Amino acid sequence: MKQSIHNFTNRAWLYCTVFLTGAAVMVIELLGTRLIAPFYGASLYVWTSVISVTLIALALGYFVGGRWADRSIRVGLATIIALSGFLTLLVPWLTAPVLLMTDPMGLRMGTFISTLILFTPSLFMLGMVGPFAVKLATSSLDGVGTSTGSIYAVSTVGSVIGTLFLGFYLFPQVGSREIFVGLGLGLLVLAFGVAYFERKQIKLAVSLPAVAVLFTVSILLLPLVTDSSKHTAGDSNYQTRFERESLYGWVRVVDNDKENFRLLMMDASTIGAASISHGENALSYQEVVTHLPILAPGMQHALLIGQGAGHMAMALKQFGIETDTLEIDPVVAEAARAYFDFTPTGKTIIGDARYKIRKLKGPYDLIIMDVFTGGSEPVHLLTVESIRQLQSLLSDNGIVALNFVAFYENGRNTALASVAKTLALVFPHQIALISEPDREFNDFIFVASNQPVNINANHLNPLLRQWFKQRLIVPDQTQGVILTDNLNPLESMQTRKAEQYRSMMVDFFGLNQFIR
Repeated sequence: MKQSIHNFTNRAWLYCTVFLTGAAVMVIELLGTRLIAPFYGASLYVWTSVISVTLIALALGYFVGGRWADRSIRVGLATIIALSGFLTLLVPWLTAPVLLMTDPMGLRMGTFISTLILFTPSLFMLGMVGPFAVKLATSSLDGVGTSTGSIYAVSTVGSVIGTLFLGFYLFPQVGSREIFVGLGLGLLVLAFGVAYFERKQIKLAVSLPAVAVLFTVSILLLPLVTDSSKHTAGDSNYQTRFERESLYGWVRVVDNDKENFRLLMMDASTIGAASISHGENALSYQEVVTHLPILAPGMQHALLIGQGAGHMAMALKQFGIETDTLEIDPVVAEAARAYFDFTPTGKTIIGDARYKIRKLKGPYDLIIMDVFTGGSEPVHLLTVESIRQLQSLLSDNGIVALNFVAFYENGRNTALASVAKTLALVFPHQIALISEPDREFNDFIFVASNQPVNINANHLNPLLRQWFKQRLIVPDQTQGVILTDNLNPLESMQTRKAEQYRSMMVDFFGLNQFIR
């Protein structure tokens, strides 16, 4: 009986260890994107880099850990876990200098190298846990298959639970830096328990001093780690009025009293801007959109996808139009009300557009899609299938307006042409307007409808007709591809755009404004 209890205890602590370290791997992987995104954007390149680095680090950890375990090097599981905890704790401290160092490498290489430097050490050590655990769990060759399968199964279950716990609970409650610090300290505490349970393989006199030293150094460094974010302040002209980490990114309201403007930002993208003194909209492309009701008089009901600061909804109110707003991030919606005086004129809908659109009934006289900022591209919202969903919500004379950021290139830009070609497959009529004529890098507003869109209509005054004509462009659709849910290369087409936008933001704010 005592032997059975002893065997159960030995197995239980080992399974508990691999469960917790498996969870730690996924927490680091997911948190990695949150530290990188404000600096390099929440693009496909960030996710690709983090996933690739995670796999590389784990593969190396499995290989080296297996060799160390077989050679009986006097490094126990406790020391490995303590090292992983110590290295995890350092990540928030190292983030700023690493990101600043890799910035000259460009978007793709900078993202990958910074991810490699920041997350490989801790993930490498966590990768070594599995082979060591298998060695400890295997008493003979007869049981090696069962032991290996059990260890990696429990580790994977830990990864699943860690992912769910992080996404459903921790992200909405705790900041990324704080989670990293807590995870590092948690792994160090776990290492003390592991040192006790593996004392038959590695004497406490060997493992405990190493764990204790790493723990002590971590505690001494803790004030530097927790204060590191306070030392990355940028231009003193900018004051952060509000910031909160949401499920979707780092939401901030930033003021520049000297220049009299206030910005609403999501990671490295500006999604709203206004004067501080009068609250007037400061984004020029939104002026184009708010002229659209003049093209189709009689509009009563609109849908704004991508609420941002809510200026377009408030501008449409002047035409007597009731506007439902659809915003994916509740923190953005909160900031719009508190800092930009946004007052909804219709329903406020929170959630992902593709899902929520399916629940809407319509009809809408005007649908505005304003989600394609200079930063990352929510490409799932710009496909034939998505556009058809919008079409189904339109009234007979309704209009869809889509804002898109790109280079012009005399209308031959591939991304711009692809948007036009995709819209043309759904709508029989469309025009494209440029926000600021004679600028190469610009906002483009596509206006599509089931009815002709006439900028020469008799009810338009001559000045307004001329205003529209100055902004009218014709993208060369032969340069584009039709974007579908099955094949949508839009993000890769927009790499140059993302780099240009990021360069503009850095020139405007300085690099330090985008470091957590």
